[in-house]
Amino acid sequence: MTRQPVIARRAEQLLGSAVVATAPVAGGDVSIATKLRLSNGTTALMKTMAQPPPGYFEQEAWGLRWLAEAAADGGVHVPEVLAVDADCLVVAWVEPGRTTGDEAAALGRSLAATHAAGAASYGAERDGFIGRLPLPNRPTATWAEFHATRRLLPFTRLASDRGAIEPDDAAAIEAVAARVGELAPEEPPARLHGDLWNGNVLWGADGRAAVIDPAAHGGHREVDLAMLALFGLPHLPRVLDAYAEVTPLADGWEDRIGLFQLFPLLVHACLFGGGYGARAAEVARRYS
Repeated sequence: MTRQPVIARRAEQLLGSAVVATAPVAGGDVSIATKLRLSNGTTALMKTMAQPPPGYFEQEAWGLRWLAEAAADGGVHVPEVLAVDADCLVVAWVEPGRTTGDEAAALGRSLAATHAAGAASYGAERDGFIGRLPLPNRPTATWAEFHATRRLLPFTRLASDRGAIEPDDAAAIEAVAARVGELAPEEPPARLHGDLWNGNVLWGADGRAAVIDPAAHGGHREVDLAMLALFGLPHLPRVLDAYAEVTPLADGWEDRIGLFQLFPLLVHACLFGGGYGARAAEVARRYS
């Protein structure tokens, strides 16, 4: 590790401890991640971004802390927030380790505990972000209304505005949004990570998984589970089996996985274009 003076000085201002060395961390496609070694012997991760949207890192810190509230009761591990400001976020370092079936089962149990911690409503007290995209979170009375009006419809419109989805495909998704309450059972709002794809699960050297980069809110717990399945997670069947042992899933949940994957597919259409809009519509037509 060398020492990047600008990053090191900013971290020192926030942490009150000298930064001995820094090193870039690969993998982030939104923020720049830097590993910090501090003079007090600890290691941290600093995330920065050129001109972040207002409130970007503050919202991420809020989500991490909200999820961490459930950790004391067996919820999933979340890196501690060490410092946050408008231009950056510093969290405790998670030393990477190997993925095993036992660790995957432990993740399933802890995720069930986090979901069971619940939320005050469907949504959140503040809007957030998914990638760099604004994420509306204003609470609604039911999950179906929240998922339709805060997730499926806004991102279908955004994808259409960006030319990332054809009109007929957008109409197929809008038709599902109108019926989403018929397609999935209403449940009390769960405490959700909200962007729980494989890249946001860190398998730690201490034998436990940690989750990062949340789009936290109260919602339907199958949202997180479907996201884990969308881009693949090691030992996913162990995760799901262990989850169901703690909190059984409603009948037919396997048939609803695609329904809950529509939103992340739309996000990818908005961000990356390609075939994600058409893929989302293909999934939506299964529920027509």
